[in-house]
Amino acid sequence: MKKTTYINFDLIDVNAKNVVKDSYMVVEDEKIARVGKVEELNEYETKEAVDLTGKTVMPGMFNCHVHILSTPIGYPAKLNHETPGKFTIRGMLHLHQQLKSGVTFVRDMNGRKLVEMDLRESLREGLIKGPDMYVCRDSICMTGGHGWFVGREVDGVVESRKAAREQIKAGADFIKIMATGGIMADGEQPGEEQLTEDEIRAAVEVAHKSGRKTAAHAQGTEGIKNALRAGIDSIEHGIMLDNEAIEMMLKNKTTLVPTLAASYFIIKNGVKGGVPAFAVEKAKRYREKHIGSFIKAWKAGVKIGTGTDAGTPYNLHSESYIELCLMVEAGLSPMDAIVAATKSSSEVVGVDSWAGTLEKGKKANFLVLDENPLDNIYSLKNIGQVYKDGELVRI
Repeated sequence: MKKTTYINFDLIDVNAKNVVKDSYMVVEDEKIARVGKVEELNEYETKEAVDLTGKTVMPGMFNCHVHILSTPIGYPAKLNHETPGKFTIRGMLHLHQQLKSGVTFVRDMNGRKLVEMDLRESLREGLIKGPDMYVCRDSICMTGGHGWFVGREVDGVVESRKAAREQIKAGADFIKIMATGGIMADGEQPGEEQLTEDEIRAAVEVAHKSGRKTAAHAQGTEGIKNALRAGIDSIEHGIMLDNEAIEMMLKNKTTLVPTLAASYFIIKNGVKGGVPAFAVEKAKRYREKHIGSFIKAWKAGVKIGTGTDAGTPYNLHSESYIELCLMVEAGLSPMDAIVAATKSSSEVVGVDSWAGTLEKGKKANFLVLDENPLDNIYSLKNIGQVYKDGELVRI
């Protein structure tokens, strides 16, 4: 058994939402054995310890909404013709980038040619390095609906139920459902309802019976409500939330993963960067509504998870920190943003029993920072050290 003790750091305690100075943490193999104040240790324990004086330690971050096989160029869909081998290389690179940026868990929101399944298994077997990873395999969409070219098209309740069963049979960790149109698809609008409430419910029921969570791409108000009435676990994007939708989320304990970074980068780079004009126009039109919906939901008490939608235009897998910065710019405190990216996101994904916080029995996934992000959230751009499963990441 490998045992390492770390001492003299400031710990960001995401349970208590405070900073514990002069902390220590004992890591045995890949798990945390003890956490506390240095004064609790004896002389021998401190003598053999790794001294982190002047450093801040926090849990590894989550990115609950990524497209790990999508490269963030102006129009990523242009790469859909590539071979599984090329997608594999891209995926490995993106996983490395996520990990180096301080992300120790990703949730992939749609696969390509089943490469995501092999990547997940390779991570679990230790063949490659990267964050822990959950996959949905193929998202479920209506015929011709959002993401149809990489999703499982369905029409009606029976097909929706069968599609969910297919994903579970093939090893999906959760089920993703397309409830509305979106920004990055021509000829549709974010406010457009797509799968019906009954179609969504059929897939949700299958997922829940197997103990799996569900997530809905849901941007327009009525599509969001369809997903909520159907029992969805998380709303992804949530651009047009009204008061009724927020009340439903609170009642159902549904999480919002706002993905503020997606439209931010589309607008920032624009047509000059190769982003299609239709996407830029929609992103600009809905940006303020999106931010307003997010902050209204947060103020009402809706649980927030973090996801960047990495892989959309110029939305880099190496810059997961930007989502936290955008949350703070919108009105959250740095602590609230960090809690969203760690503890709350682990609950969104359903792995809070072994990840998301730094406490006894959980995996030793943590960051060692030169600057306290509670003082400057933008400092998360420069991660000092990343520890995954108790080991310092070297990529």
